[in-house]
Amino acid sequence: MSAPDPSGAQLLVVIDPVARRVDGESTRIARDVLCAGAVAKICLPGGPEEVARAVARRGRRRIVVIGDDRALLRVVGLLHRRRELADAPLAWVPVGALPAVSVARVLGVPLGTVAAARAVLDGAERRLGLLADESDGVVLGGLWAPAGAVRRAPGPPRGPASPQAAAAVPAPGGGPEGGHGGPSGPGSHQAWWTPAARTARTALTLLSGPSGRHPLPSATRLRVEADGELLADLDRPVARVAVTAAGGLAEVVVHTGGPADAPLRVLAHTVTVSGPDFRYRADNRVRGPVRTRTWTAVGDAWGLTLPRE
Repeated sequence: MSAPDPSGAQLLVVIDPVARRVDGESTRIARDVLCAGAVAKICLPGGPEEVARAVARRGRRRIVVIGDDRALLRVVGLLHRRRELADAPLAWVPVGALPAVSVARVLGVPLGTVAAARAVLDGAERRLGLLADESDGVVLGGLWAPAGAVRRAPGPPRGPASPQAAAAVPAPGGGPEGGHGGPSGPGSHQAWWTPAARTARTALTLLSGPSGRHPLPSATRLRVEADGELLADLDRPVARVAVTAAGGLAEVVVHTGGPADAPLRVLAHTVTVSGPDFRYRADNRVRGPVRTRTWTAVGDAWGLTLPRE
């Protein structure tokens, strides 16, 4: 039997209907482990409206989501719109196959049902950042535009647009992977070994993909600004723009041309992408079309229970 919930709080276990349908066995195992280790109220919503009602009536219970990325994003987005996210600790048992639970990999949540459920009971809350847009949308793992961008491994950095826009992020050979020191630049206060930095780099790896053998897609005309400084304009096509939360900042990678052109990497508080109607992929979901979208990095925006290190 798992140890009692270390927080002493009761649980509100929200079991997504898709999870019940696609993997009823894993859903049952997660529920049994949680109920054996804590006082849990089980919620079996039939749709988003019932999820909203359960969350509104949660009281002091800690919310545990059983389901895929969309199930977690639904609850996080709901709490964000209610302006309750910062004070509502969450836990998550991912149920589903990749890529439906790719955000779990980015955030460090175990993909195994039993391991994830035990982490809910025995783990510790970690404060995480996110990207919030002007329409009250949130991004947890990362995004790239345009949505049809093919994944490719990142190349060496080209440096920031200006010191005022952001601080440079080290090249793969100049950080931990290359065995040389930490980030450079006056604003690079986020050490690579911190949870936020690891999360951002994992997200960028998943966004960019593990291999460089795939070419970038046809370029799109997009205007990209970071903290008001221009990184790319409509007169120079952009192959891909990737953005992830890195603590209280957004890590931006702009691919402006072919394989020979090194991507531009910067850190910024806000990122605006605009241009002709475009779609973007955020947390493995295609969104849009939009003509402009601004994301603001919010540090320590929410709490998620993760395995103890």
